[in-house]
Amino acid sequence: MYQSELLISVIVTAYNIERYLPRCLDSLIAQTYQRLEIIVVDDGSTDRTGQICDRYAAECPRISVIHKENGGPSAARNAGVKIAKGDYIGYVDGDDWVEPDMYEEMLRACTDLQVPVAICTYRQVGEGAEKIHPTGNVMLLDRNRALEVYICDQEQYHIYPSVWSKLFRRDIIENISFSEGRKSEDIMYTTMALVQAESCAFLDTPYYNYMVDRQGSIMNERLHERRFQDEIPFWREQERYLAEHGFTELADKSYYYFCRRMLYYFLDFKTRGMKESARRIAEMLTGEKKRIREIYRSSYVAKGDRARMALFLKSPEIYYDVVKLYDRVVIPMRSKV
Repeated sequence: MYQSELLISVIVTAYNIERYLPRCLDSLIAQTYQRLEIIVVDDGSTDRTGQICDRYAAECPRISVIHKENGGPSAARNAGVKIAKGDYIGYVDGDDWVEPDMYEEMLRACTDLQVPVAICTYRQVGEGAEKIHPTGNVMLLDRNRALEVYICDQEQYHIYPSVWSKLFRRDIIENISFSEGRKSEDIMYTTMALVQAESCAFLDTPYYNYMVDRQGSIMNERLHERRFQDEIPFWREQERYLAEHGFTELADKSYYYFCRRMLYYFLDFKTRGMKESARRIAEMLTGEKKRIREIYRSSYVAKGDRARMALFLKSPEIYYDVVKLYDRVVIPMRSKV
């Protein structure tokens, strides 16, 4: 089948975003690749979001709308995929927008390189946005390399969990769904998709624009609650899933990077004065000393990480004081040299 004959289904989740949704839908309608089916899922909005969805659907035959009771982004995405007819599936959050050639270039990468998944970088928009330095390169990654880059958060590529920076061939995700009623659901969805794919394309171009500062955005809700209730269990699930599918070393690396995140969360919680959350992190890690020490003997563990974890396991409080002292005294001294 020629590229121009392939249909892409884009699932757009929308909840109380009347201010932002038109920009999102306009960016999809303006895509240079026109074989696009746009499915907007109104997730029980109480503002004018539903009306905007219906207006766009009436004006553009490529847009269809699902109105459903509020169930969160996972349920909304699952509902959209159920009626999708596309050969490829993409996801967009309704308060974000995409560049005009995003899906044309993502599909081109899939067909030219004969891979089932394409991944692009993204641009953060708003207060606190991180600066990026894209190269514009397109790279072919085999399964192991893609998983390692994703799990180890390697700066060279930055494969993030978020599904909206990806295009999936339908057969790869046929038996994968989003875990409903939980946030951070992208972690496992992306993990399972990359395990299923023999290879993928990475496009170092920011085709997706992500809003970082919208009040009430899913990504900005009470961070500590999301981490404990959803994010931490998903990282644990990732380790188990990799081990069960024969990726033993990657499972160990997943645990190593999980521990690194936990040290960061511990410092973050302590700095914010969230003592109970910090205590829970400390209790969890100190309760896994044997496993941590075993993993931290591995050659891929950085010496600095090894020293930090050793100090933390001896005394989380001393670890916190040492880090803060370093930030307060050593870093300013180095900046003056």
